[in-house]
Amino acid sequence: MRRHARAFVGVAAVAALALAGCGRESGGGPEQAESVAAGKATGEITVWAMGAEGEKLGAFAREFTAANPDAKVNVTAVPWDAAHQKIASAIAAKQTPDVSMIGTTWQGEFAKTGALDPTPADLIAKDAFFPGAWETTVVDGTAYSVPWYVETRVIFYRKDLAAKAGITKPPASWDELKAMAKAMQAGGAKWGINLQPGKTGSWQSVMPFAWSNGAQVADGTKYTFDSPEMVEALRYYQSFFTEKLAPTELAEGALIPAFVRGDIAAFMSGPWQVSLVNEQGGAGFQEKFAVAPMPKQKTATSFIGGSNLAVFKDAKNRDGAWKFIQWLSRPEVQVKWYQATTDLPAVQSSWQDATLSGDANLKVFGEQLKDAKAPPTFPTWEQVAAVVDTEVEKLAKSGADPAAAAKTIQDKASAIGTGS
Repeated sequence: MRRHARAFVGVAAVAALALAGCGRESGGGPEQAESVAAGKATGEITVWAMGAEGEKLGAFAREFTAANPDAKVNVTAVPWDAAHQKIASAIAAKQTPDVSMIGTTWQGEFAKTGALDPTPADLIAKDAFFPGAWETTVVDGTAYSVPWYVETRVIFYRKDLAAKAGITKPPASWDELKAMAKAMQAGGAKWGINLQPGKTGSWQSVMPFAWSNGAQVADGTKYTFDSPEMVEALRYYQSFFTEKLAPTELAEGALIPAFVRGDIAAFMSGPWQVSLVNEQGGAGFQEKFAVAPMPKQKTATSFIGGSNLAVFKDAKNRDGAWKFIQWLSRPEVQVKWYQATTDLPAVQSSWQDATLSGDANLKVFGEQLKDAKAPPTFPTWEQVAAVVDTEVEKLAKSGADPAAAAKTIQDKASAIGTGS
């Protein structure tokens, strides 16, 4: 999910869902989806949406109701910090809406309750979406939602400072990223790059390096953090801090001003930062910076997040709910949603529209999304992610041993289990 949309799952919340008594039967193989009746949508469709999406979706849906005059879409805007508990409580009480946004890292937990309706393949085409985005919807071989919008991580860098340091092209490898950070720091930047030094969500910055080095955090049945590939990635990530290329402390809200001043010459982040950089940089600043794909080691894989749309089995208007999601998944509607919100389309063909393909920075995000991965859809992922965040902070700030960190993550992940 997006950086501003982070929310964490506590053990109590997981237990509450288990007590709801609606878990899926095990051992029966992938769950089969029912078909959706043909024709226009009818009836009331209740939707929960979070953050800015919740504030804008109601008005946006008027085009859908214009085409489906016997349908009415009622959107409830839910704050992200209350969303997880609200959904969990609704599932337990069997008082769910028809449709809800589901953060990608919540997918496994909520699917395991048995409360989500399998995605009807005859209505939603899997191949229309970025593969990494579709993977976030799949639990035990069954898709339980549809990707709505996506985001990924790339490298932002001061193109002018890089040129001054003799670097005329974006970094294509791990070695080149390190060299660029060193060169721009030597050229006057206080910090060559900013990488998240632990704390909430830092796993989203670390995992692209792990995946690019061939590390796998799970094999489908268990967590597998303790590998040479993971240790090497953690050591590389740590090196930016031990070599004083990246700050270990940065006040909230200080990143973009420091980037505009040239104190921080590069950083790793997501698409929401583009508009912030342009806004704070002012007229002409867009010529001074660029974004680049993740540098390659074995691959150049990044993280994929965003939000999915799910229908509940207790939905009062299941067919209308799926027809609304199908409409939101149309390429042209995805482009219009981007224009309304700047949420990046999950449907690949939407990126052919000039609105996105004509923007050099957005084009980089679109290309990166073709090689982007999500964490496993285990119900316990958020708990394990919190362990990763803690160990990354020890790496960055205390000089902890990367091999010991990988082992600690593995041991704690094994103790937590997959929740499957």
